[in-house]
Amino acid sequence: MTLVAGVDSSTQSCKVVVRDARDGRMVRHGSASHPDGTEVDPRYWLDALDRAIAAAGGLDDVAALSVAGQQHGMVVLDDRGEVIRPALLWNDTRSAQAAASLTDELGGKGPWVQATGSVPVASLTVSKLRWLADHEPGNARRVAAVALPHDWLTWHLRGGPSLGLEALTTDRSDASGTGYFDPATNRYERELLALALRRDEADGIVLPRVLSGAERAGTTPAGAVVGAGCGDNAGAALSLQMTPGDVSVSIGTSGVVAAISSTPVRDATGAINGFADATGNFLPLGVTLNAAQTLDVVRDLLGVGYEEFDALALGAPAGAGGLTLVPYYQGERTPNLPRATASLVGMTLAGLSRANLARAAVEGLLCSLADALRLFVSHGIPVASVRLIGGGARSRAVQRIAPAVFGMDVLVPEPGEYVADGAARQAAWALDGELPDWLGLGGGSVPRVTAEPTPQVLDAYRERAGLHADRPLL
Repeated sequence: MTLVAGVDSSTQSCKVVVRDARDGRMVRHGSASHPDGTEVDPRYWLDALDRAIAAAGGLDDVAALSVAGQQHGMVVLDDRGEVIRPALLWNDTRSAQAAASLTDELGGKGPWVQATGSVPVASLTVSKLRWLADHEPGNARRVAAVALPHDWLTWHLRGGPSLGLEALTTDRSDASGTGYFDPATNRYERELLALALRRDEADGIVLPRVLSGAERAGTTPAGAVVGAGCGDNAGAALSLQMTPGDVSVSIGTSGVVAAISSTPVRDATGAINGFADATGNFLPLGVTLNAAQTLDVVRDLLGVGYEEFDALALGAPAGAGGLTLVPYYQGERTPNLPRATASLVGMTLAGLSRANLARAAVEGLLCSLADALRLFVSHGIPVASVRLIGGGARSRAVQRIAPAVFGMDVLVPEPGEYVADGAARQAAWALDGELPDWLGLGGGSVPRVTAEPTPQVLDAYRERAGLHADRPLL
């Protein structure tokens, strides 16, 4: 039996799965936590990776491995390959004004969409680099290379600084989330990098070599093949074996609506990110900053466990007695409202009950994701099926209410480590040159959940979410 490993280096933790390269059967797994916060020293990721590998029984018998990681995180390196400052993660919104400035300086959203398929928002790497140039100019002048979390970990698995900066690699899916890479042409737009760093030119800055999904980044010192790796959403799509027409709705730290498209997606409003997937197709994304926490904060407020929370939410009527929760707790990305806050609207003496509050939390979360799904349809992106995944998708209330809010049936695959599993599948691809068919990991038959559509819930949400529309960027 040939073994391969997949790594998911996410916001909250590092997970490692070891699987049979032929059929994807799980052999063993391990995990380790990451520090809290939106600014993290990348060395903690490396430490967590080592601990997760140990918990998974080591990798001595693994023939290939690949890393999928949280996207956008800014890892800046000096000319010796040393980390200059802690990485700013995707959910660090201090770069909101930087994103707005970059958009204006290039002449608005249109030029950015044409150049990269996306418009700068606080999450993207390009915005964080502008923040660095404005707030830490000394550090900005030291930047010799810019990497993403999965790039940096892949490099270290192969030897790290001893290999030199030119050995850094990435893939199309992760590079497409930087804001200075065009997935349609597979080319870095270095003038945008220079604009972000306030430099006359950026030709001297090393950017990771962009690999295709099947390519090898190299080998570990022990001789194991290291795959190209990918962004976390592309990894999940690989695990689910998504093809054009498939859409996934992931509820984790962030909420992500992702589709597979055979052609580039250019959304002039910037609400949809025109990213790439890990197979050569495209992966348009709509991303919300507030997802599973939307449920957790209300569950904690009510002082109940997961099962009791679900029972409360399912015991309330559609529309939650008039309550609407707009869950912009830490700003929002789709729509781009980084300074917004959450709102609970429609409170009455009769309607403000524990059950209605639980229902409003579930409906608010799902309505925010339905807004992104609606954008996909409006851009002609085919939506043949919707898969509901992520930790938040394990909630019975989410599963039962989702088809009512979305207005279509949803598929609920068995819970799994989709990102790490996708990375493992990519590792098998790099090892054998063929992308294996692991039907048991998401491509086979999965339960379908149906419900009577409740368009009135979505209408009320959109009206009340509109109260945030004119909130200024500060």
